[in-house]
Amino acid sequence: MTARTTPPSGTPAPRRDWLLRVPAAIGAGVLLYFSFPPHQFWWLAPIAVAIFGLVLHERSKRAAAGYSLLFALSFFLLHLLWLQDFLGRDLGPWPWLGLSLVMALYLTAAGALMPLVARLPGAPVWLALLFVLSEAVRGRFPYGGFPWGKLAFGQVEGPLLGLAALGGVPLVSFAVALLGFGLSALVLLARTTVLARCWVGLAIPVVLPVVAALAAWPLVGVDAQTGTRTIAVVQGNAPDVGIRLLGELPTIRRNHLQTSRELAAAIRAGTSPKPDLVVWPESTTGFNGPDPAIDAAVAELGVPTLIGGLYRVPGGQENAYVTWDPVTGQGPRYAKQQLVPFSEFMPLREVARLFSPFADSADLVAGTRPGVLTAAGAPLGVAICYEVAYDYVLREDVDNGAQLLIVPTNNAWFGRGDMTYQQLAMARLRAVEHGRAVVVAATSGVSATIRPDGTVTQSLTMYTPGTLTETLPLRTSTTIADRLGKWTEIGMIVLALLAVAAGIRRGVRERRAAQD
Repeated sequence: MTARTTPPSGTPAPRRDWLLRVPAAIGAGVLLYFSFPPHQFWWLAPIAVAIFGLVLHERSKRAAAGYSLLFALSFFLLHLLWLQDFLGRDLGPWPWLGLSLVMALYLTAAGALMPLVARLPGAPVWLALLFVLSEAVRGRFPYGGFPWGKLAFGQVEGPLLGLAALGGVPLVSFAVALLGFGLSALVLLARTTVLARCWVGLAIPVVLPVVAALAAWPLVGVDAQTGTRTIAVVQGNAPDVGIRLLGELPTIRRNHLQTSRELAAAIRAGTSPKPDLVVWPESTTGFNGPDPAIDAAVAELGVPTLIGGLYRVPGGQENAYVTWDPVTGQGPRYAKQQLVPFSEFMPLREVARLFSPFADSADLVAGTRPGVLTAAGAPLGVAICYEVAYDYVLREDVDNGAQLLIVPTNNAWFGRGDMTYQQLAMARLRAVEHGRAVVVAATSGVSATIRPDGTVTQSLTMYTPGTLTETLPLRTSTTIADRLGKWTEIGMIVLALLAVAAGIRRGVRERRAAQD
């Protein structure tokens, strides 16, 4: 027996039913927001999805789309509120409202399809797959998509994080959604039957994700396999001025040079251990030729250093991460591949002038190769800021031999809101997904060092200069998630589409039977 979450399209609703469902849909979106960092209520995510599932019970496709819009919009308006710290002072609420609405439309479309699969056997599975399908599409289209707010990124404090080593972000998101829709099916079943065999069948979607996650944790390795590296992070700080940071690059550069000198002095005095490698954040300087000041700072440190900034190339500039040797100076670099639309490149430039302060800036030049740089005798994988949200970037690095991962970022644009904590959570999930230690280097915080099990070992507070030094393991083994790569998500997408096709076919058969 399978609990029904939606009857055939067109079933009439009680006249005042929406008076309960509308606030429930909005409230579920609010609960989902609080499941994400900096809040640590990860367990609210399946509860939010469960309420969402109950709201959709016995709704038509049109009503399901409307309730899905309310659920998703209430979530994204809160989850992306940090855009106001970035753009709101100059452009008002429109960029924040617009992006939140566009992101909500993906789940709205998936919600419209949910009545088609909700009456199939094993309905929680198909509903969860449609949720993952909506995340997959909005993480790609248009202009490279926007993966922020995937269910998986809110689970770094919970037991489901272990599933990242098996199937990455898609599997963790699927587990959260399956758990939630399974809970809603149990609630609906409780109203209609007490048969044990029915309860056992519907308990599987609730129990299985947790059991699988706990079974996955022994597969999450943390030991060094090819030695260790002691890495120092320089967080020089930046002014908290939103988009006016465009004119503050000299200040950011000066701050990081000064903090590097202080680190070098602490190393000489013996109050800080000498690292094997020093890492700076993203966008700390410009590269327009020889740079005696950085040459001197790195020579004073006496160890290789990785420095982020705008690198001039034929045809424009790259958002680059450059190796810097204390003797030989500038070396190989990595150029950011996944550029930020309406910021680092400008589609629909005329339209963008209505909401983007970068509309008249030249597009950056996107990189074309994986971000593996060799420094301090080890291959290191780099994902610059926004790239950590995308599955392929660090996966390519690991596939090309990276033994430790580095995420340089410039979160000073986004004020003291949630953004930097949301991004740190992504880095923690990537650590488990790839079985690698991760170093997050941020201009204004939160810089952190992360073990391969996702544990933060050290971190710096926001809008303060400082350094942290940590010895981290180098690892070469690949997780099941890395071996499966993109096929985990592709398989889920195919299954979701097959379920929709089955739901359509079932509806056609029922209509024909009714006509006969």
